[in-house]
Amino acid sequence: MSDVRVTIERDSEREERVVTTGTTAADLFPGERTVIAARVAGELKDLSYEVADGESVEPVEISSEDGLNILRHSTAHVMAQAVQELFPEAKLGIGPPIKDGFYYDFDVAEPFTPDDIKAVEKKMQEIQKRGQRFSRRVTTDEDARVELADEPYKIELIGLKGKAADAAEGASAEVGAGELTIYDNLDAKTGELCWKDLCRGPHLPTTRNIPAFKLMRSAAAYWRGSEKNPQLQRIYGTAWPSKEELKAHLDFLAEAERRDHRRLGSELDLFSFPDELGSGLAVFHPKGGVIRKEMEQYSRHRHEVSGYEFVNTPHISKKKLFETSGHLPHYADGMFPPMEFDGQDYYLKAMNCPMHNLIFKARGRSYRELPLRLFEFGTVYRYEKSGVVHGLTRSRGFTQDDAHIYCTKEEMPQELDSLLTFVLELLRDYGLSEFELELSTRDPESDKFMGEDAEWEEATAALQQAADKQGLPLVPDPGGAAYYGPKISVQAKDAIGRSWQMSTIQVDFQQPKRFELEYTASDGTKQQPVMIHRALFGSIERFFAVLLEHYAGAFPAWLAPVQAVGIPIGDAHVPYLQEFAARAKAKGLRVEVDASADRMQKKIRNHQKAKTPFMIIAGDEDVANGAVSFRYRDGTQKNGIPADEALAELLDVVERRVQV
Repeated sequence: MSDVRVTIERDSEREERVVTTGTTAADLFPGERTVIAARVAGELKDLSYEVADGESVEPVEISSEDGLNILRHSTAHVMAQAVQELFPEAKLGIGPPIKDGFYYDFDVAEPFTPDDIKAVEKKMQEIQKRGQRFSRRVTTDEDARVELADEPYKIELIGLKGKAADAAEGASAEVGAGELTIYDNLDAKTGELCWKDLCRGPHLPTTRNIPAFKLMRSAAAYWRGSEKNPQLQRIYGTAWPSKEELKAHLDFLAEAERRDHRRLGSELDLFSFPDELGSGLAVFHPKGGVIRKEMEQYSRHRHEVSGYEFVNTPHISKKKLFETSGHLPHYADGMFPPMEFDGQDYYLKAMNCPMHNLIFKARGRSYRELPLRLFEFGTVYRYEKSGVVHGLTRSRGFTQDDAHIYCTKEEMPQELDSLLTFVLELLRDYGLSEFELELSTRDPESDKFMGEDAEWEEATAALQQAADKQGLPLVPDPGGAAYYGPKISVQAKDAIGRSWQMSTIQVDFQQPKRFELEYTASDGTKQQPVMIHRALFGSIERFFAVLLEHYAGAFPAWLAPVQAVGIPIGDAHVPYLQEFAARAKAKGLRVEVDASADRMQKKIRNHQKAKTPFMIIAGDEDVANGAVSFRYRDGTQKNGIPADEALAELLDVVERRVQV
């Protein structure tokens, strides 16, 4: 045996080591049970990989991002094996790792039932205990087609080799541009083949290396994400490096379920999605309408103070407008089909910017008018596929708090700086406080992006400068820009640590060109303005959902549909509370009195469930002293507050927009 020199890289440390030919990656890390794979020369490898002379080898811990993906992809294989053992006729689709878990698609005669899912999970536990080895095997396209002849979806993926990542979500886990490989699951004792799958890998050494997993649910999914293709059955699962982490994740999901805006929207009578309207189209009930009105009014006030001018635009337009803007054809898949009348095609608007351009262009503009900040609560319509529609967070009809700022190139850096500061301050006013920024730039290899390199570089540099001034984490997003320009996205964390994309700020040199927008400069020449797109909430509906989940329905008093409710100890105290409520309403507060026949304790329970910020209780002593008692959401109580002081406290809490 000859010597092999390798470098082991661990964090910032490097260790030179001499080993013998045939040494595997596993041999380099003996006894390190948390190491489940290796990165060799930048590529992920199984621990069974035999290292070569001169290679750099880095251990991959199971708790790292790569390690979690490997764990979850291996668990997806075990799930697919379990399904085919229980349902031999099942055909395999795609089974990639995803955030916090994995899924696998199957072509089966009938949808999986809850009992089926339990049976699959039980079978997975059996396979896990068997300790089957994951064994990589290189094959050719021709041999794979023969070997997998009974798996039509795998055969299709083989034909897409090198383009799989673009052809279907998760397909890159199966095939890539390089050699084709199959992973065999081998019996731990005999080495006999138990199951196999087309896969790039890498995988865990054995099924025993899967510490903890759970199947979550099943759903329908179209093959390769197209409604033109067969509908498959998808099973979702999750896997973690320890049972404790699995439990923590399940607890987190339970809390997220408790906060689900669709559930709270129904329980609190805020909004609904009538079947008669169609998928992804919501109606807001009176209480939801109050919250939405308060959200909009405060935003409108802040925009007015900051120099924005309000505009309104129609909901439909001739096709030509969207051809001029470039949304047709670049955004055609996201727009509803056209309506034909008067011999022309009309489209529901999917964005407001083309119409704002027409407002700018309606008359001559001077440099003295710039920056011109146009703002609209504009309702738009997007053709979202049924599989991605999700309550208010992903809907087909929604209202954007949409602004477009027209400025000179010289004004652009300062405008972006003040704009990002304005966005973050306003989000903080609504109760969000932890932010991260994402800078999306164009992919130079893609042909979807419009404009010259110099323009993109200038716009990207200005956004980068504005982002750096905020002192927040900045994450690069190569290739994630809109087709007309780079953008900054504000990611906000909610009360349970989930990250939501909120505001976007995009620089656009392209639409001013396409619409031939111009202004008269100080020297009398005609110049093209820079256009900045900005949606602060993203959409009012989506922001409503985020806040509803962030507060778990317990909105701060300034947003709550009912800010306080009077609860009389007896019927004789109703007029006193009605008089207090009338005084409160005269000052703009939303105060009601519960004069129902329910007992006082039931009224308290009902309004706790309704998450009313204040309960105002009054009995004989309160009436005699001109006072009331406050009961708060957490059950604490403050008694004998003079009515004037109680009213002042309510007003103070609302005006300061604080939580109680």
